[in-house]
Amino acid sequence: MNDLTRAEKDRVIQMAWEDRTSFDAIRTQFALSPGEVIKLMRCEMTPNSFRMWRKRTAGRSTKHERRFEAQHERNELRRFRCKSQRG
Repeated sequence: MNDLTRAEKDRVIQMAWEDRTSFDAIRTQFALSPGEVIKLMRCEMTPNSFRMWRKRTAGRSTKHERRFEAQHERNELRRFRCKSQRG
């Protein structure tokens, strides 16, 4: 987590806030476990913002691939990038 550049940390934070980006996508791109993402968010955000983010992500199936796949039987491709990301 400490070897990430400022731009990479900013991107992880942006991905963590996105509803449709799973923790598995973050792991694929940045090799961070969900626990490491939570630690990063705790360090980089104000306490109130962190609590709001945790409350928002706690019950979301889209943040966890297995839960999402269990709820959505059809096997559709999921995007790893937001619309504003280039490439």
